[in-house]
Amino acid sequence: MTTGSRLRGGAVCAAVLLGLALHTAAMSQGAERWTAGAPMPSERSEVAVAAVDGKIYVVGGFDGQTDLEVYDPTADRWTRGASFPRPVHHAAAVELDGKLWVIGGYVEGWSAADLTFEYDPPTHHWRPRTSLPTARGALAAAVVDGKIHAVGGVGRDRRNTGAHEVYDPATDAWTALSPLPTPRDHLAIAGLGGRLYAIGGRVDGRYSDNLAVNEEYDPSTNRWQTRKPLPTARSGIAAAVLGGKIFIFGGEAPAGTFNQVEAYDPKADSWTAYAPMPTARHGLGAATVGKRIYVISGGPTPGGSASSRNEVFTP
Repeated sequence: MTTGSRLRGGAVCAAVLLGLALHTAAMSQGAERWTAGAPMPSERSEVAVAAVDGKIYVVGGFDGQTDLEVYDPTADRWTRGASFPRPVHHAAAVELDGKLWVIGGYVEGWSAADLTFEYDPPTHHWRPRTSLPTARGALAAAVVDGKIHAVGGVGRDRRNTGAHEVYDPATDAWTALSPLPTPRDHLAIAGLGGRLYAIGGRVDGRYSDNLAVNEEYDPSTNRWQTRKPLPTARSGIAAAVLGGKIFIFGGEAPAGTFNQVEAYDPKADSWTAYAPMPTARHGLGAATVGKRIYVISGGPTPGGSASSRNEVFTP
């Protein structure tokens, strides 16, 4: 057998195995299912991901990627936007006012950054905005009531920060709010029902010290309270909101990566397990478009691994 034949055979085997995994996941629980979307053109991990006007944007990566990958779920096709102004990894991304916002992250290796950038998809233009007051990487961000909340992460002292700062695009200004009660990094965060939920994470960058903490922030009182913990303690996770629930995907620990999918219902203060991801990974991103959640990129093994996976979850 020629080298080319062996490579083609290996690719076919990999495709068959992925198909079997997707089929198994699809059959595991009722109507919920996983399907495969077009893989991202580049392999990455520790990305920032957000959906804007029906398209999904992937920013940064552990290897310093600057290409902006853009996925159109309707066409199941990837294109590229304007490159991010500098290499970054472990940043956070959100959508607000029809624009993509990228916050914090690590630059020049492991230097915590105070980046705030706004991207306008129609003009393909990046614009720097007022810097994040507390430089940090491996933070999380979400939007509540038209403002961006940046929570947790690792500061320039290489230790966790409980910093909780909110950005108002109308004034291009950041304001400090009540700090996160449990400082942590590699956490997930989501805004739902006018409140903020900070879930999971790790202590000072150690994935041997994963957390199951779930803390809720009420902007009307500027207070945090503890809610029911994540059933599986993990970090390097991604969150997406759909149907009034917060879905948590993936993660890593010294023993390996997680394929768990668990969803939190704030009204019931309860968690539900769903069909596991076909490919366990960490440092991934998740975004909701319509009635589906697209789980993209991430490392299949702990540490610096990467992938181009694009797996689509329909709960």
